[in-house]
Amino acid sequence: MNAIEIRNLTKTFGEKRAVDGLNMTVPQGAIYGFIGENGSGKSTTEKLICGLIQPSGGEIKLWGKDYRDQTVRSQIGVLIEAPGCYPNYSVWNNMKLQAANLGIENEDQEIRRVLHLVRMDGAASNKFKNCSLGMKQRIGIAFALLGNPALLVLDEPINGLDADGMRIMREMLTNLSRRGTTVLISSHILGELEKIATHYGIIRGGKMLREMTAEELNANCPTFVALKTDDMQKARAILERAFGRVEYDEDHGELRVFGKTTAEDVAKYLFENFGIAVSEIRTAKINLEEYYIDLMQEGR
Repeated sequence: MNAIEIRNLTKTFGEKRAVDGLNMTVPQGAIYGFIGENGSGKSTTEKLICGLIQPSGGEIKLWGKDYRDQTVRSQIGVLIEAPGCYPNYSVWNNMKLQAANLGIENEDQEIRRVLHLVRMDGAASNKFKNCSLGMKQRIGIAFALLGNPALLVLDEPINGLDADGMRIMREMLTNLSRRGTTVLISSHILGELEKIATHYGIIRGGKMLREMTAEELNANCPTFVALKTDDMQKARAILERAFGRVEYDEDHGELRVFGKTTAEDVAKYLFENFGIAVSEIRTAKINLEEYYIDLMQEGR
């Protein structure tokens, strides 16, 4: 079963069409990485799914039911933008207010559970205003986890987290997914997203450009041999004649040789035939960020 099914979704603000005929499918139990440029419609789509704003047209279904159905609305946990907390209240008292708002039974036990999940057990007595940005992000996620929702909608939850916070986030979301929770997560930190996502949706201008599984992404990201020499221009011309597709990567200052070849074959060919020595060489693979950038540049 699909947790989210969206068909021909539109949302206009005045003359601006923020979401434009969007189609989207999120399977149950997936960690769905929702990717796009600023202003592409990600946050608007998430707000529409959560019922925070109303669509101008189209259809949203959650577990096969209309998204306005109260039986499905109660199964959603949300963190969009920032958690709504009272700055002078402690983390614990803010959580108590949210738990009461949701009508959660055994609220103290539930608060302890979610604070432990986000590794905030020791910060319960802290005033919210004294928490770091990363701590506030984790508190917001704890808010979203109250009541053990079947669907989590998280908008840029990794922002502000340090390396350890990101690791905790990865572990937590992966464990939740294994237990059947569906996670819709948007992020600009694609390297972190690539470590956990099982599915991806790439959006531009309010339209879905591409949906794929992690396996499909992997199949679409070719491997290459990356190398550096003293004469990059000459080496590139030679390698293009011998191996076909060769690109120069300005960010890393290296040549990339695509196709079915090995680092050993490339280095040997350059040295034995042309006396060109390779100073650095490695085998690598196009990652999610590079795939995304290439896709964004198509048609522009």
